[in-house]
Amino acid sequence: MAAATVVEAERLASEASAALSGALEQGWDESQLRQYSFPTKAIPRLSHADPRAEALINNEEPVVLTDTNLVYPALKWDIGYLQENIGNGDYSVYASENHKFLYYDEKKMAHFQNFVPTSRRMEMKFSEFVQKLHETEEKKTWERVYLQQTLNDTVGKKIEMDFRGFNWNWINKQQAKRNWGQLTSNLLLIGMEGNVTPAHYDEQQNFFAQIKGHKRCLLFAPDQFECLYPYPVHHPCDRQSQVDFEKPDFERFPNFKNIFGYEAVVGPGDVLYIPMYWWHHIESLLNGGTTITVNFWYKGAPTPKRIEYPLKANQKVAIMRNIEKMLGEALGDPQEVGPLMKMMIQGRYDQDSS
Repeated sequence: MAAATVVEAERLASEASAALSGALEQGWDESQLRQYSFPTKAIPRLSHADPRAEALINNEEPVVLTDTNLVYPALKWDIGYLQENIGNGDYSVYASENHKFLYYDEKKMAHFQNFVPTSRRMEMKFSEFVQKLHETEEKKTWERVYLQQTLNDTVGKKIEMDFRGFNWNWINKQQAKRNWGQLTSNLLLIGMEGNVTPAHYDEQQNFFAQIKGHKRCLLFAPDQFECLYPYPVHHPCDRQSQVDFEKPDFERFPNFKNIFGYEAVVGPGDVLYIPMYWWHHIESLLNGGTTITVNFWYKGAPTPKRIEYPLKANQKVAIMRNIEKMLGEALGDPQEVGPLMKMMIQGRYDQDSS
């Protein structure tokens, strides 16, 4: 965090910790949280009208906003309501034999022939998804499912009306004040209790709006980049951490011992601001039922013409990504990028390092 906000952030985190201790009043308890090896600090929970919330967003630091009414018309959404009103379009559903849903880019799989995804994507009607959801809940199958679909004009009229009733006035002001680019998508996420999206970062600003159930959100600042060991840029799991949080391999990933995170549990009506390039690990609470979320993704503000030094952590990540992309394209073999980068740094080509 920037020095100017450290003292204030400490106080806000203390307030947020007090809120966490009162979790039972919010419909969950700590037995529903997985245990990890690293320390965390609570993300502040504030009213959207609180000047401190404004300061955190301006400084690109996470905050949970408790009263934006951003998705108020959608708070009535549940599986039954959606099944009746969402329409007859095709939806992207991921299936996994365990609770982890690691993102991967299908377009990049051609360069990594030995890569085997831990989940598979299917297209299906919403009613088919609901059937699979019930089959897993009733223990008729071990396969877990997670719907991840961009909301578009194929939805039914009631869902469209709910969508139009979102608090666009508030969120459009957030975009304009910070000179962010256009809204790129609204992603509807419907997951089972205990589902986990492992740590990754996005190259867009994100307002993460919780609609049903509770999710635990673990965030890590861009300066934790070396502790999280991202896959290479050209790998199908680009932007994902290679570290298994539940069973970290400290021999392969020694810097993970130094990781430090921020966390919050968000419930219906809460909106978490996830800044661009901040790592986030998201999990539906254990024994917490189905969760429903909508993301609001915006392109970041244009790169300033004059770069000020020292560079911020997120700027360093962006520069590294661009260099790695260009090297991969120049070499024609993305898998050679890692050894070449090490050669540039060490002054020699070490075949064993590949």
